[in-house]
Amino acid sequence: MKRRRGSLQKAFGLMLAVAAMAPTAGNIGSCGQEAVALDPDKFFAAKQGLDCEHCTDCSILSDACELACSAEPVTAEFPSHCVPLVHDGEVCLDALSASSCSAYESFMADTDATIPTECDFCPVDEFGDPRSGE
Repeated sequence: MKRRRGSLQKAFGLMLAVAAMAPTAGNIGSCGQEAVALDPDKFFAAKQGLDCEHCTDCSILSDACELACSAEPVTAEFPSHCVPLVHDGEVCLDALSASSCSAYESFMADTDATIPTECDFCPVDEFGDPRSGE
């Protein structure tokens, strides 16, 4: 009986430890971080660096990789209706950093390129209009 009680206490202690590690309110997402609009120049410069790094490390040959690794900075803007926050950019860059070579190959494809959901700041429909209700 003592052995069983000790096992139950250990199991309960383990469950308590796991529960204590879970995020708490105020510890999820961008809570506590000031809402600041993402600077497109800074974001696209950082993304270009990541793109070139992955293209080189993963031996991806595409026009998109050639552009990413060129000396010319990629210039882009967010659509007029789109105002992503600094936190959104951080999440996107983290997702790109953690992506596998096969995923990055699809991001840098010259045709039918994909985009990680973390980087799809302002999704549009097939007509280029902002998606509503999503």
